[in-house]
Amino acid sequence: MSSEWTTTSLLDHYEVRSGLSKPAKDFGSGYPFLTFKDVFYNYFTPESLGDFVKSTQKEREGCSILRGDVFLTRTSETMHELGMSCVALRDYKYATFNGFCKRLRPKPESDLLPEYVGYYLRSPKFRQAMLAMSTMSTRASLNNEMIGRLEISFPSRKSQIQISEILKSLDDRITLLRETNTTLEAIAQALFKSWFVDFDPVHAKMQGRAPEGMDEATAALFPDSFEESELGPVPKGWSVGNLNALAELNPESWSAKLHPERVLYVDLANTKAGQIDEYTEFSFEDAPSRARRVLRCGDVIVGTVRPGNRSFARIASDVTGLTGSTGFAVLRSREVVDQALVYIVATNDDAIDRLSHLADGGAYPAVRPEVVGTTPLVIAPEEIRNSFGDIANPLFACIGANQDRMKQLASLRDTLLPRLISGQLQLPETSAQLMEALQ
Repeated sequence: MSSEWTTTSLLDHYEVRSGLSKPAKDFGSGYPFLTFKDVFYNYFTPESLGDFVKSTQKEREGCSILRGDVFLTRTSETMHELGMSCVALRDYKYATFNGFCKRLRPKPESDLLPEYVGYYLRSPKFRQAMLAMSTMSTRASLNNEMIGRLEISFPSRKSQIQISEILKSLDDRITLLRETNTTLEAIAQALFKSWFVDFDPVHAKMQGRAPEGMDEATAALFPDSFEESELGPVPKGWSVGNLNALAELNPESWSAKLHPERVLYVDLANTKAGQIDEYTEFSFEDAPSRARRVLRCGDVIVGTVRPGNRSFARIASDVTGLTGSTGFAVLRSREVVDQALVYIVATNDDAIDRLSHLADGGAYPAVRPEVVGTTPLVIAPEEIRNSFGDIANPLFACIGANQDRMKQLASLRDTLLPRLISGQLQLPETSAQLMEALQ
């Protein structure tokens, strides 16, 4: 490390305080509240806090959240989850924080930049130091004495700003891509609801109006009346069925004799609301015995264990050796044009709520994969489904490309992070290379 860097104890820079512990009845209303999950999953505190707690003025003053505050998880089930950090980049009026966290408030004389600290405390160097001193009884725990033994290394304020700008530019681009994907999926979901749930084009034609947002050729595909069905009124000529009509369930598996040498395993824990965070690579022999289902581009995976966790995704690109847990139901569209439709039908809120309601099994409520295949739907004629696919499939293709780009940028950030905070990389040169990568 460069001689221009300084290494000191965290307590040279911060005062430590524990968070707010309240009974369950006090949550759900009141004032903003920073949760354990907010700290655990984020480098920096979310822009807005979605949880609330009833708190007194004294509690809000003592457990306030100001720019520069560092939050560390102080207790967890495993050592690897201990001391996960999150840094506030602004003040949060009237907010308090969770009692399972420690707050480190900057001393006035500290010259640490909050953005730099946010990245440093998530770096492999700091995480290794945290794990080295973790203690385990029935749970991992972090106390003030342990925090006093933790150190932070940092360069000049100017260099801290440069390092933070490099890393945050990558995070900002990832955030923009994620927001773009949210918008694209919202467009597809809105179109699905209009055509296949609310039947807006049919209602418009019944009232003598031209359906909005479509050309004459597409509008001509919709009927101008309804007929009764077991699901209630449906457009005339449409049928009632379930997902099995549009998709094959668990269509393909590897055998003991015919399989790739290595597989990329998708786990329930790494899949959330349309996004697969990472794959785990195994040799086929060492992979979990449940890793036998083949996943291909366009397949939809829906978690059947604790379905309310929303562990579902669409496989956006062809990846050799991609496989998923038997905790997923795999749906493969019988026709390519129905891929977006199958994904939306299988993963919309009503479908996931249905699975959650049907799940049983105590601590690990689950449904059989066949239950996913029986998700009910109103089936439009092929011409209408084709028109929907022509619009929605390109949207999901763009979402997939953006997801791949997010993984690339996150990998670049995670590669640069330990090298930048150890002084191994020259800042001007790294900045130039980053601008190239972001083009």
